[in-house]
Amino acid sequence: MSKYLKLLDQNAERWALLVFYVMVVVTMAVEVLRREIFAYSSIWGEEMVRYSFIYLAWVGAAAAVKERAHIRIDVLMHYLGRRTKALLYMFGDLIMFGVAVIALFYSFETVMVSAKFGSVSHGLRVSMVWFLMAVPAGFALMTWRLIQSFVRDFNDLRSGRDVYEGDTLFEEGGA
Repeated sequence: MSKYLKLLDQNAERWALLVFYVMVVVTMAVEVLRREIFAYSSIWGEEMVRYSFIYLAWVGAAAAVKERAHIRIDVLMHYLGRRTKALLYMFGDLIMFGVAVIALFYSFETVMVSAKFGSVSHGLRVSMVWFLMAVPAGFALMTWRLIQSFVRDFNDLRSGRDVYEGDTLFEEGGA
């Protein structure tokens, strides 16, 4: 894999999250100033914030899958052996993969209906397809990250390495 593709693979979600987060913060700040100083607000600002936040959530979900940072209770995992732990993580990834593929398939239906009828947003007057694509794009990215996770876990299992468990919020013995 070229160094640019590797860089993209490592940071795609971070960059996208940064872009959408900045869009949310800047647009909200501008709209608050406009409302408080000029007693005027726009409908496009509210829409920008809403749709940026939706993309932020779906890209964040994919980033959580990549880093194994989603919420889980893993007390029992500390008492399992290396092989059992890897198999459980792989099983969980397979279940999540199945759900993501089904959700990806059905989320495209909404996008296709919007495209067929040419619906546009009220304030921005942009095709709703761009905004509705957040859901299938998020599930597609999750699916890709789950495949990568499964391959990583399989290779770890085969080579006898500890399975990647992600970063923990609270370390054992910490304050």
